[in-house]
Amino acid sequence: MSTSHLQQIHPVLPVKNVTEALAYYVDRLGFSVAFKDAGDDPKYGGVTRDSIEIHLQWHDEKEWEIDLDRPLLRIYVENVDALFHELKEKDVFHSNTCLKDTVWGTREFGIYDIGSNGLIFYRNL
Repeated sequence: MSTSHLQQIHPVLPVKNVTEALAYYVDRLGFSVAFKDAGDDPKYGGVTRDSIEIHLQWHDEKEWEIDLDRPLLRIYVENVDALFHELKEKDVFHSNTCLKDTVWGTREFGIYDIGSNGLIFYRNL
């Protein structure tokens, strides 16, 4: 009996406007557009950077009742310090964003994207 081997994961994050979210990920976070629905008002799209692929899906305003009730992704990065300094220049940090070593053995920092989805970038110590 053969065993399966999980290869990748492509999380789908809710966004209010796919076009704006794609621009944010490209202009601010250094991703590239992988795909998007045809037309001027896409409802689904995806971005890639290195080995990461994130999908962005439109959700109606009525679904956004609690701003902090959003997905949180932990993304492993080989050189988290370099990424921190790169993004620091892109105006994506909030006032409490910092690069820190944690008691659970990681070096990490976190941001919220344009749709209030959490992104934590980390490496193991």
